[in-house]
Amino acid sequence: MTLSRLVCHQFRNLDASALQFDSGFNFIYGANGSGKSSLLEAIGYLGLGRSFRGHRHQSVVQHGQTDFTVYGEVGQEQSGEHHRLGLSRDIRNSETRLKLDGQPIRSLSELAQKFPVAVIDPGVFEITAGSPSSRRQFLDWSVFHVEHQYGMLWQRTQRLQAQRNKLLKSGRLDDAQMSIWDQQFAQSARSVAEARERIFKLFSAAFQVLVEQCGVTWLADTRLELFPGWDTSRDLEQILLAARAQELKVGHTLYGPSRADIRLKVGSRGVAETLSRGQQKTLVILFKLAQGIVLAQSGKRVTYLLDDINAELDSHHRQMLLTQLNDLKSQVFITTIERPPLAELAGLIQDSDPGVFHVEHGRFSQQ
Repeated sequence: MTLSRLVCHQFRNLDASALQFDSGFNFIYGANGSGKSSLLEAIGYLGLGRSFRGHRHQSVVQHGQTDFTVYGEVGQEQSGEHHRLGLSRDIRNSETRLKLDGQPIRSLSELAQKFPVAVIDPGVFEITAGSPSSRRQFLDWSVFHVEHQYGMLWQRTQRLQAQRNKLLKSGRLDDAQMSIWDQQFAQSARSVAEARERIFKLFSAAFQVLVEQCGVTWLADTRLELFPGWDTSRDLEQILLAARAQELKVGHTLYGPSRADIRLKVGSRGVAETLSRGQQKTLVILFKLAQGIVLAQSGKRVTYLLDDINAELDSHHRQMLLTQLNDLKSQVFITTIERPPLAELAGLIQDSDPGVFHVEHGRFSQQ
């Protein structure tokens, strides 16, 4: 899906005028604080349901207002599929309203499924050195968009784990009752792990192809390993039973999908202690591109939001990224301070007429 039209109301400093976008590359330039990142943030809301710059809805509402709305039209030319997406948030009542094609919906996942959005901004480069939770979220994003039942499966697994944790915290366990919860949790956990493993294999294969295509020879020895959250050579129910005394002591579940991680190694050492900061950025870029390849294989087209990458990437890495995004035929939004040098970019992107927007004080003018 690509975003063709966007309208924002009372969202940060953005003007309420409708914006029309190119299905390929879109460049947004202007001074710092003019509204470039806010535009990407608004687009991200339609695919993520939240801001990629923070988790508080209150931070995006215009000063003095109590609600905001983001509306977008997305479509896919090949299939003729077209949808209208709407999200509004009432800050006073902590209420979110969602609409798909004019009809109210309850689940944000219904909205997100229609519009896969991937963000590449300074914060994303923490994937390699950050906590396992960031890598789990990274993998789960791909699984969610490829395996249609995964969202419901993951929610069920979380509910079961929450119930186990409630019993563990109470300290008053009925062994028979706990065994029933363990059985259900283990069954659901195995299904989550199997879904993750299927997509991880596709992702790893795509990553290796990119390493070869981009000539990143120093990544040839990089190993990606998926740790599911427990030793799968043993039955999870038996692991939980053996660990019950320890779990009672800490008051929460110690084994399961919430402990999963993508383990990154160069030889026998971790990536964070082996690769330089610049090399880790390259690795993350290839990760994001591999995500796009996996979704493309399932017939989905990812929209990429590239926020302030000039501050993080040198010209070589920017060229590599744009070339690969062009090959993926992705819709791309890129923020820059200076007007983009379209003549220089002509050799990197096949989009002969990209969208170019100048923004000043939240007002956009198409160039």
